Amino acid sequence: MANIISEETIDYVGILAKLELSDEEKKQARKDMARMLDYIDQLNELDTEGVEPMSHVFPLENVLRRDVVTCGDMRDALLANAPEEKDGMFVAPRTFE
Repeated sequence: MANIISEETIDYVGILAKLELSDEEKKQARKDMARMLDYIDQLNELDTEGVEPMSHVFPLENVLRRDVVTCGDMRDALLANAPEEKDGMFVAPRTFE
């Protein structure tokens, strides 16, 4: 399919990726990018009519527990541990004047 990547494109991608590539690395990157684009061209030739688009191969489920309140108002019990409290809040020493 002969996707040809220019030297300017490699330089631009290097700038975006914040990479400093040597001449040998640029040469290899050009080959790699051309191979990737050839593969994409090959995928574009596939007949995908009737295939439903999907974002994941496997169905995803939320495996986290439900966000449910498990204990009620424990303010009084928590404030019982405070060295000092005022109006239902902890009193802490000043950190600045």
